[in-house]
Amino acid sequence: MYDDPTTPVVVTGIEELTTIRVPSGRLVVDAPWHDDQVWEYQRGLPTRPPRELAVRIPPGVYRVEIAWTAGPYEFMGEHVDGVECAATRLCISDDPVVGWEMGLSVEDDIARLQPGEEPRFFSDANVGCFADAGAWTTLSAPFRTFIDDGVPAPRDSEELADGCERVRDESQRADLVTFGAESGGVVWLGRTKTGDVAAIVVTSGMPDAKA
Repeated sequence: MYDDPTTPVVVTGIEELTTIRVPSGRLVVDAPWHDDQVWEYQRGLPTRPPRELAVRIPPGVYRVEIAWTAGPYEFMGEHVDGVECAATRLCISDDPVVGWEMGLSVEDDIARLQPGEEPRFFSDANVGCFADAGAWTTLSAPFRTFIDDGVPAPRDSEELADGCERVRDESQRADLVTFGAESGGVVWLGRTKTGDVAAIVVTSGMPDAKA
């Protein structure tokens, strides 16, 4: 929305979306489905693994929050004020964050990154999710069922605010929570002065977007 990096953008509020159970301590941050794998979904064939973070967190129940921003932009020649989700945060603890680092996946190799490159996930449907990695197959299944012409089938999920959803796996007491992620997202880890992870934040948009 904000193409000019000098445009003032104001955080208007932090909204608690829901809570999520992560009993395995392993976290997926990815799109719940990928359009380029619909053929495999429809035929029950293997698909690529989800983007699981390399960092582990203590098993537990955590808050999921959305940060809203407001700023001016131009639409069809008119200047208007807009509001959008700037970031989604998984709150691991309330301890102060003293530094941020990229949230690498188990398959990322920091030595192979090009200067300025950010490890990220992509989403053609503009949807990302947090999910317990140990229950990923069950939790993601409702999003990976398609009917004719690649149209997603209706799914049994809990509707949350702002078009988000939550799927529960009661057999493993684990959850998946979706959130808006335009074109996907970059994952950041907020660490405390002791080195513990206090927050996992996803910022969305294309790699060259300015926000």
